[in-house]
Amino acid sequence: MRLITVPGVFRPRSDSHMLAAVGAERVRPEMTVLDPFTGSGILALSAARAGARAVSAVDVSRRAVACAWLNGRLNGVRVRTLRGDMFAPVRGERFDLILANPPYLPGEEGSGPRGATRAWEGGRNGRALLDRLCDEAAQQLTPDGVLILVQSSVCGLDTTLDRLADAGLRGEVLIRERGPLGPLLAARAEQLERRGLIAPGQRQEEIQVIHAAHAGHGSGVRRRVA
Repeated sequence: MRLITVPGVFRPRSDSHMLAAVGAERVRPEMTVLDPFTGSGILALSAARAGARAVSAVDVSRRAVACAWLNGRLNGVRVRTLRGDMFAPVRGERFDLILANPPYLPGEEGSGPRGATRAWEGGRNGRALLDRLCDEAAQQLTPDGVLILVQSSVCGLDTTLDRLADAGLRGEVLIRERGPLGPLLAARAEQLERRGLIAPGQRQEEIQVIHAAHAGHGSGVRRRVA
């Protein structure tokens, strides 16, 4: 895949590539796919390249929407790009697959995300958009639809699974990958300790890929734990 990022658009990291690979495994030709935090468009493009019937890419950033559109052209795939807040531009539509990498890094103390930081910060505890995603995704899925999202253990796995359950979605972890805190989290480690988001001295996190479907529908994906 050819992928460029223009200034102001977050360059995909390992969590995006991990989710893109999982999403591509799930795509079937008849599927409609939504990427509600598209950034560079990597998730949407992966789904389109895997043969999805229709792919929509949404971002609140004009630059991100333009970047995703450009990357679609570079890769010769058709992706509908829309600017707006998460599900707002596609309200009333239903999708077979939602691939979501929401900004989930806890922000700096005393400030909210602004400018370029909107691409990776998710409020004080990292859950501002993650909670909304968990609460609202069920309304955007077809009856057999699936949400696959990625987050850090710093955000709280149980909180995510509980909120999904409250919304009528059964969640399970597909992949866990443990490693050192990323550079942005590592720079804020002492703040995160004070706020109780990591244990004293903790300098590792677990990246978690989570599958969620309406209760009664199985995952159809083999669990992989690294």
